[in-house]
Amino acid sequence: MTRLTVVGAGTMGHGIAQVGAIAGCDTVVTDARAEALDAALARVRANLEGAVQRGKLTADEAEAALGRITLVPDVETAARDADFVVEAIIEDLEAKRQLFSTLDDLVASDAVLATNTSSLSVTQIAGATKRPGRVLGMHFFNPVHIMKLVELVVHRGTDEATLGRAKHMVVQMGKHPVVVQDSPGFASSRLGVVLGLEAMRMVEAGVATAEDIDKAMELGYGHPMGPLKVSDLVGLDVRLAIADYLHRELKGAHYAAPEVLRRKVQAGELGKKTGKGFYEWPTKKPS
Repeated sequence: MTRLTVVGAGTMGHGIAQVGAIAGCDTVVTDARAEALDAALARVRANLEGAVQRGKLTADEAEAALGRITLVPDVETAARDADFVVEAIIEDLEAKRQLFSTLDDLVASDAVLATNTSSLSVTQIAGATKRPGRVLGMHFFNPVHIMKLVELVVHRGTDEATLGRAKHMVVQMGKHPVVVQDSPGFASSRLGVVLGLEAMRMVEAGVATAEDIDKAMELGYGHPMGPLKVSDLVGLDVRLAIADYLHRELKGAHYAAPEVLRRKVQAGELGKKTGKGFYEWPTKKPS
């Protein structure tokens, strides 16, 4: 049985823990905030109950998955004996580098260290460790328990064995891996952010409503979800951070964040997680 440790119990972390536990991994979740750990377990429980109701899992399978998840408040204990670590903390390069430096000293030499970053340099994150060959990006998509894609981001020094183990983990979780080279925004964020920002500029200019722009992409281009609704799900603060990073790194004007996005983030309208973004969202808490 693989011992999976997920560092960060937020929107992405709880979902990664859930799919790991369903896949049969002995899964440890850690976060310095006790309330985040409790909330993560509640969200996993609610998701599993929903899966049972929809016939995706049996009640016994859901209970077994929940039983494989352990909450640990300190990273030192959580990382001990881990075979595979996935980091899902704040999208801040220096914070990730500090964490990976710490993890590098905690886990066994053959443990895989993966970052769930959606746009930051995996090369720079790996450079904070003594063994960068065992580091790669493992970019999950929100909501993790539903979205099938995982972007595996390799830097020049990533070992083939590390990539192979990551591919195996993704398939074990019932998802599809795509491999991309480390570059700003990778493949998905680089393309997705441009589409989302242009849709925001259209709203700002009064071209059409958010709903109609999204519907045009869904019905006209076969997108399962329009770019503005996707942005709300990702989090407008996350979208803004990625856009600013890509604009700095790649310089293109199409990466410049529109004022409507900055205003919404400043107002705390971050999308689904706050109940309002380009859409109004229900704010029901898991029971």
